[in-house]
Amino acid sequence: MTTRTVPPGPPAAPAASPIPAGSLTDGLVQASFTVIALLSQVAAAHDLSLTQLRVLAILRDRTPKMAELAQHLGLERSSVSGLIDRSVRRGLVRRTASDDDGRAVRVGLTEDGHRLAVTLTAEFDRLIAPLTGHLSGTDRDLLGCLLHRMLAGPTDRGGTR
Repeated sequence: MTTRTVPPGPPAAPAASPIPAGSLTDGLVQASFTVIALLSQVAAAHDLSLTQLRVLAILRDRTPKMAELAQHLGLERSSVSGLIDRSVRRGLVRRTASDDDGRAVRVGLTEDGHRLAVTLTAEFDRLIAPLTGHLSGTDRDLLGCLLHRMLAGPTDRGGTR
């Protein structure tokens, strides 16, 4: 696996927005763009696409069936099969037969996949720290809780989480 150095720090804040400063929409959009940019940096440093990074993050604590993974990613099963094929070739993911459905295949991380997921998380934590480091521990906990509640929402919007 080729590993490149992750450049330090978050990208510069975007220029003035047509949305009024302080609006919820503006804050969410700017935060989303910044987070995606940082995740893309971390992924690129390990020769991964953003979607491959998402797969590793999803598989950190579960072994879903391929169909469940496709739904979670919001992708067609054929697209997910290609992602998993590439991850299997890199030694990051393994396929196993499902215990509850003989036709289904479950996917999970290998030891190398788990190690890489831990590394990716640590690198992202380091890059996001300048954005959250000035918040008190209570504010960081509150932000985390609010984000989880927001994303839990009343319904799952198309498996985008």
